[in-house]
Amino acid sequence: MKTAIALVAVLAATPALAQVNQAPPNAPNQKPAFENQTRAPALSDGVAVRQQVVIRGLDSPWGLALLPDGAWLITEKPGRMRLFADGALSEPLKGLPKVDARSQGGLLDVAVAPDFAQSRRVWFSYAEPREGGKNGTAVATGTLSADGTALEGVEVIFRQDPAWASDKHFGSRIVPDGKGGIFVTTGERSVIDARPLAQDVNTHLGKVLHIDGKTGAPLSGNPFAQGGGGKPEIWSWGHRNIQSAALDGQGRLWTVEHGAKGGDELNRPEAGKNYGWPVITYGVEYSGKTIGKGLTQAEGMEQPVYYWDPVIAPSGMAIYDGAMFPEMRGDILIGGLKSASVVRLKLQGDRVAGEQHLAQGIGRVRDVAVAPDGALMVLTDEGALVRLAR
Repeated sequence: MKTAIALVAVLAATPALAQVNQAPPNAPNQKPAFENQTRAPALSDGVAVRQQVVIRGLDSPWGLALLPDGAWLITEKPGRMRLFADGALSEPLKGLPKVDARSQGGLLDVAVAPDFAQSRRVWFSYAEPREGGKNGTAVATGTLSADGTALEGVEVIFRQDPAWASDKHFGSRIVPDGKGGIFVTTGERSVIDARPLAQDVNTHLGKVLHIDGKTGAPLSGNPFAQGGGGKPEIWSWGHRNIQSAALDGQGRLWTVEHGAKGGDELNRPEAGKNYGWPVITYGVEYSGKTIGKGLTQAEGMEQPVYYWDPVIAPSGMAIYDGAMFPEMRGDILIGGLKSASVVRLKLQGDRVAGEQHLAQGIGRVRDVAVAPDGALMVLTDEGALVRLAR
C-alpha cells in the first residue's frame, strides 16, 4: 500500500444536529428501568462543528492515540501502525506481530503510557492467530524507537482464554488507569455456543480485565485476584462486545458495548459486578427473535446507565476535557458506526440528561480523541482522519 497523503480539505461548517433517536424500537414491548435510560431529551446548547479532513486513504483505521509532542499513532486493521506527525504520515512501523485480519479482526486499538515522554511505552491489541484456525484478543506492549520507525522489545502481556474459531467480537479497547495498569475490554466472540461464556468467570470472553501494563499480571483490586473461583485478571463480566472505553475526570471507567438488534449500552463497570449479557439485555436477535427469555432485569445483574434501540453501533470514546468546547466539558463522546456521527451524552451525576449527534453523515466513526487544542479527532472506516473544530 502506498503511504497515504496528508490532506487539508476544509469543508463548509455545518451545525450539529441535536436530535435523539426517533426511529421505532426493535423491541417495542421493552421498557426502560428509569427515566432517561434511553431516548434522552435532545441537547439544544448550540454546539456545532466544522469538519477538516486531515488524512485520506487509510486502510480500515481502527485506533488512534495522542503522543505528548502532538503526533498521533494510528492502527490499520490489516496489521499496520503509522505515525502522523507534522502533517506527514509515516510508512508502517516495524516490529508488529502477525494478525488475523478476517472480518472484525486485525490490528485494533493503540494506547500510550502516561509516562511516554520517559518510557516511550505503547500498548496495542489485535486478533492473534492461534492453532487449529482459532484466534483470540491479545495485548502487546513495546517502546517506540527514537526515530519513530519501529516498535522495539514487543512482548505479548495478555491473551484471551479460551481461543475460539470466530472472526467477530474481539472487543479490544485499552485504557491506561494512570497508575501503571491498563483496562482491556473483550467480546464474547459472537457465536451462539460462545455467548454464555460472558457469564463464566473462568474465561476472558465478554469481560473487562485490569492488568499490570508491563507484565500483564492481575491487579490486586480485581475480584478474583486472591482466588475465589474466577480468572484473576477479571474486573467485570456479562458484557457483549465493548469497543468504546474511557476514564472520566474522577478516574472511573466508562464503556459502551454493542448490542444485537437494539441494546447498545453505556455502563460504568465496577469491580466484581455482572452486567447481564446474555441473560438480560435490551433489544432482540438480528433475526427479530427474543434473546434468551427476553429479560431486561434480573437480580444480581446491573442495569446499563443508558441504552439505544435502534443502535448507534458504538466504537471509540472520549470524555471531553478540552478548551475549545467548554459547554461539552465532562460530556461522553462516542463514535457511531451506524449513526455516522459522534454521539454526545451530557451527564447529571451518573445519569444521562441529554443526547446530541455531532457531524452527522461524517461516515462510520471508528474512534474519537481530543486534540491538545480541544478539537476532536475522528477516524472513519472510510479511511479518513477528520478534525472537528469550531
